[in-house]
Amino acid sequence: MNIILWRHAEAEYGPPDLERALTENGRRQASTIAAWLRRHLPQDAQVWASEAARSRQTADYLTQDYAVLSALNPDINARTLPRLFERLSGNDTVVLVGHQPWLGELSRFLLNGHWQGEAYWSYKKGGFWWLQVKHDSNGYHAKLKAALTPAILLGES
Repeated sequence: MNIILWRHAEAEYGPPDLERALTENGRRQASTIAAWLRRHLPQDAQVWASEAARSRQTADYLTQDYAVLSALNPDINARTLPRLFERLSGNDTVVLVGHQPWLGELSRFLLNGHWQGEAYWSYKKGGFWWLQVKHDSNGYHAKLKAALTPAILLGES
């Protein structure tokens, strides 16, 4: 399966957390990454977003047809996320639009095969990692297929 882990684009600061909206720069980031993803995703790709406004607004740039899951909210424990993948078959592609730190924790788990370690891996706002993931009796095995940030696509590096 292909799992694309996409961090929401830049959002306004301040509580309440789930209501924080994208900034003008965040809308530009989301639009840029979504255009790239549309060119490369299979037509039957699923998109799952957290309940946070910034996550849903980011997903909106990719498609209007996405699932909103509380299991992807900012404060969740990353160790609960592999259960979501049980819904997928080996050929499925899913885009998870979410948050730090769970994006970095999940990436570390999928690429290393274990949860050990304290630090999470960092994602730039609006950036994504595309992982090719296999699951068998020995656990999850992932390979990084692509990783992009809006700044690279916008020529801002």
